[in-house]
Amino acid sequence: MFRPTLPDDTPTLVAQATATGMFKSYEIEALQEVLDDYHAVNHIHGHVARTLMEAGAIVGFAYFAPAAMTDRTWELWWIVVDPSRQGQGLGSKMLAEIEREVKSLGGRILLIDTSSQPLYVQTRQFYLKHAYSLAAQVPDFYADGDDKVIFAKRLATAPH
Repeated sequence: MFRPTLPDDTPTLVAQATATGMFKSYEIEALQEVLDDYHAVNHIHGHVARTLMEAGAIVGFAYFAPAAMTDRTWELWWIVVDPSRQGQGLGSKMLAEIEREVKSLGGRILLIDTSSQPLYVQTRQFYLKHAYSLAAQVPDFYADGDDKVIFAKRLATAPH
């Protein structure tokens, strides 16, 4: 079940993100802040946090929001699967649910940012496998030699 994220979920979500080994300490701190801000106010501004549950346990989560100053463009900020459950299709399941929800909210494009570092090869392949296109790459965005890689997928048909 992909349900709304609750404030009590935060410690587990932060622990799962940490356990993946994919995020730097300041990114984990940012996740804590993002979740705190979501529960305090950002849910009012259309941000969405969802927690994936299986057999009563949290196995993943996602956070996505409308992009400011755009016409129905959304951004996926976080998608995490518990490391013990990776490779079982849960990320694909969550991504499909995110796309469905964004589309139901009127979203027309979903953007996803990631890193160019070798650690993220599988992440980039995951998005390509799910019909995302490489929209842009910003050299040295995160740090020297660490580009920002932006994937995009159109969710709504373009007007003719």
